[in-house]
Amino acid sequence: MISAFVVTGFLGSGKTSLIINSVKEHLKDKKVAIVVNEFGEVGVDGKILKNVYSEVLELSEGCICCKLSAEFESSVRRLIQDYNPEVLIVETSGVAEPFPIVFSLKTLGLFVDGVICVIDSKNFPKYKEDDTAKYQLATSNVVVLNKTDLVSKEELEKVKEEVKKIKEKYKVVNMFSPEEKESFYKIYEATYGKVPAEVFKGVGKPVELKEHLHFHSHDSRKEEVVTFDRELTEEELVNFLKNLPKEVIRAKGIVKLKDYPFPVFVHYVFGDYDYGMPAENYEGESFLVLIR
Repeated sequence: MISAFVVTGFLGSGKTSLIINSVKEHLKDKKVAIVVNEFGEVGVDGKILKNVYSEVLELSEGCICCKLSAEFESSVRRLIQDYNPEVLIVETSGVAEPFPIVFSLKTLGLFVDGVICVIDSKNFPKYKEDDTAKYQLATSNVVVLNKTDLVSKEELEKVKEEVKKIKEKYKVVNMFSPEEKESFYKIYEATYGKVPAEVFKGVGKPVELKEHLHFHSHDSRKEEVVTFDRELTEEELVNFLKNLPKEVIRAKGIVKLKDYPFPVFVHYVFGDYDYGMPAENYEGESFLVLIR
């Protein structure tokens, strides 16, 4: 039976980094296929993953937990028929809920070994009240506290306590029993999405909801695509990122920089940014996707 993992988490938490830095290492002896879903028309994470994996399926312009659910199931079915993977990794968009995706995977006959929720340890206090973020956390059985190098021990402990409070408050009910059951989960700490191999060996059956409460609204998030018709200097790029409006919580894209041999991937989350990872095979124009 094909083993499947759903990687969820809020915008910019480090889902793609986990797939690149942990899945590649710990599942190197397995035939792995990746399905990546992005919010909006222009995808960036799929381009990053294609630098690492040969079999990557991109689904954009919608959310696979609702609008794209039928396309998701048919696409995964074709992927299995054509590629015959041993392991399937599904990276959701930052505004997607995991449960409908888990349900679709089970409908396709796959065994879901884990729902992995990636938390941005530094910025979690800024988005912890978001309904979708709470739902992502509540329905996971693996919690990865990412970017721990960017917070102090005291700050990390506060994040852990908040995570535990949310897991306690938003209890998940087993669909085969009317009784509330304690959901089993494990918490891991990570930098750059690097987690131990045991994460991908199954840490207990993911909990299931008695009913699906679909309360997130994609309309609350707006996307804008900015393009550049020339190469930028590093200073120009940095100034652009530093001067983004406060309403922009996430930005990502590919930019051509002067004196760089390749275009680079650019990431921005709640005021923090980084760039430099080469997009070696990219030949299009420079762009950044801004999410408010």
